[in-house]
Amino acid sequence: MTFDLDMIKKVYEQYPQKIAAARNVLGKPLTLSEKILYTHLWDGAASQTFERGNSYVDFAPDRVAMQDATAQMALLQFMQAGKAKVAVPSTAHADHLIQARVGAESDLQDGINKNSEVFSFLSSVCDKYGIGFWKPGAGIIHQVVLENYAFPGGMMIGTDSHTVNAGGLGMVAIGVGGADAVDVMAGMAWELKMPKLIGIKLTGRLNGWTSAKDIILKVAGILTVKGGTGCIVEYFGDGAISLSATGKGTICNMGAEIGATTSTFGYDDSMRRYLSATGRQDVVDAADEIAEHLTGDAEVYANPEQYFDQVIEIDLDTLSPHLNGPFTPDLATPVAEFREKALANDWPINIEWALIGSCTNSSYEDLSRAASIVEDAVAKGVKPVAILGINPGSETVRFTADRDGFLDSFRKFENARIFTNACGPCIGQWDREGAEKGEKNSIIHSFNRNFAKRADGNPNTHAFVASPELVAAIALAGRLDFNPITDTLTNQNGEEIKLNEPSGMELPPKGFDVGDNGFQAPAEDGSGVVIKVNPESDRLQLLTPFQPWDGKNITNARVLIKAFGKCTTDHISMAGPWLKYRGHLDNISNNMLIGAINAYNMETNTVKNMVTGEYMEVPASARVYKAEGIPTIVVGDHNYGEGSSREHAAMEPRHLGVKAVLVKSFARIHETNLKKQGMLGLTFNNEEDYNLFLEEDTINFLDLDQFAPGKPLLLELVHADGSKDQIVTNHTYNQAQIDWYIAGSALNLIAAEANK
Repeated sequence: MTFDLDMIKKVYEQYPQKIAAARNVLGKPLTLSEKILYTHLWDGAASQTFERGNSYVDFAPDRVAMQDATAQMALLQFMQAGKAKVAVPSTAHADHLIQARVGAESDLQDGINKNSEVFSFLSSVCDKYGIGFWKPGAGIIHQVVLENYAFPGGMMIGTDSHTVNAGGLGMVAIGVGGADAVDVMAGMAWELKMPKLIGIKLTGRLNGWTSAKDIILKVAGILTVKGGTGCIVEYFGDGAISLSATGKGTICNMGAEIGATTSTFGYDDSMRRYLSATGRQDVVDAADEIAEHLTGDAEVYANPEQYFDQVIEIDLDTLSPHLNGPFTPDLATPVAEFREKALANDWPINIEWALIGSCTNSSYEDLSRAASIVEDAVAKGVKPVAILGINPGSETVRFTADRDGFLDSFRKFENARIFTNACGPCIGQWDREGAEKGEKNSIIHSFNRNFAKRADGNPNTHAFVASPELVAAIALAGRLDFNPITDTLTNQNGEEIKLNEPSGMELPPKGFDVGDNGFQAPAEDGSGVVIKVNPESDRLQLLTPFQPWDGKNITNARVLIKAFGKCTTDHISMAGPWLKYRGHLDNISNNMLIGAINAYNMETNTVKNMVTGEYMEVPASARVYKAEGIPTIVVGDHNYGEGSSREHAAMEPRHLGVKAVLVKSFARIHETNLKKQGMLGLTFNNEEDYNLFLEEDTINFLDLDQFAPGKPLLLELVHADGSKDQIVTNHTYNQAQIDWYIAGSALNLIAAEANK
């Protein structure tokens, strides 16, 4: 079954004309990224050139995807927009709220029991507004999207940073906050600063133990967690063509870990094979009619330095398997160098757990390659030392892999755990026995992120990222420094054996199959659907619009916290056990910035409150200031807001009275989320001014009443001894975004328009 085929055909019908218009205004050969961007302009065919990294552009995405943790807040906002039905095809996926503990069947039922209120809410909202709903157990949003919705040349936004996974089928798919999703679902333009372009040329072919995962682990080491910020990464070359579609998806998925706006690949035979295998031959037929427009021009790929802002070349023939981490996904180490590096850094070598899955690596191909390692080990009499956990990506993948014997392969390991088709440990939904002890330890997984506390809540768990096949091999050894290329294992007979290289299947030879894929189609007419939210609920809370700006300068503000070093959205609004409050703004706000390190005492979740004079938890301190009518600001370091797209990291400070966030630099999605919620997101003109902020300072905005595009804002810092410093701060607000600030939020403007 192909969803929204008429929409896809309409997009393709307009492609030739819109590509011609883009060529006319740009006057040069086009990258794939430019083709997709310029064919999705809100105003139709291109009539002007937009400057990369500078111009704000209105786009018309083809569809929206939401996962359950972020969909709650997105749909609570959409309910305020005054619309009867979504304007573009949209889906919500129940995948984040199911905890991994015992095994699939038990955990799924437990998740449904504990989250029934939220799942019922999502089901009814989707039914009412024409949104497809993928029920608990259906699978991880990005795997389900790749199997059912992604199409070459399309544009999609999603309320999850790993929406970028759909680039594996040649889309421009971008992670956003819920307010951006509301814009598009309400039939409005979606704004994005025109991205810069990074071209990555892949030559050669993967071989032996290397996989698509190792490509992005290598790229992360080159570009770091902020090297792709504001950029689309476009992969090309013979090496790119040789990859499977799901392998391409893996690479695009982890593009979020380099801060990239998105990543993508040109349409090729691997995409044709995958689309056909997932029941979408009609999409292949339509795409083939305009295939020349669904990849970059030959001249671009022949001379990439002339068309991309940065070019990187990776030889797949010489690429080696990598382990990235701990605590950051860009600390890349080739497997052959890991032992020495681990010893030098005192990383725990022995592991108790090895985990395969997540939206990054849970495809049929991934499971088949990992299963080949298990089968080889069993045949050679080797038993695993570590527990191997498996999260299939979707019910379709699980059903098919079970039919073809791969899950039975994993079960040959006595201590293997097959978990639900859900995110599980990847986003902190893992009830790991003993994690509460806080012991220093290591784990290895095939996920995308490995920030402190992310998987199991233990800040001392050193998490390392690798391919599924390497994870399986290291589970056998129970040691991170095991190199399957050169090292041996001892079997039950005391013999030294060497593992065979992994092997697998790109696609199931007998085709994909599934009993119940878990999809709930919305009602044709949802006008009669009643959405009920219990006012006493601690899980769901209807939203109250944020107050508009009073037009005056912010004065006598206090520093709520001066965050030191890395401050991701996990530090600002943790996942894990807090996921259950994602639909209740006041309750979820009790986790605001509790993971950030306070620069004044180098501790987490303890800040000095200037009203009481006492040290308090961050949310409690914010509530005291709010009750006293005292505005607060947050000061931060580089790449502030890195990680997830969760807009709760912007809504919580807004809710608790924070007026501005001033940092050295922002991650893209978080900066946009702040703007959407009517917050000031500012950067230091001089980064050294970060050091001027003292714990007891009072801050005055001197010219906010003259807020205008391109005009810096002056702040006065009044120190406890009466001395003062004046600093210059910069912003990237255009007039439309200033209008959001004036109105109190972007949603306030949408609602006002709907009520005219």
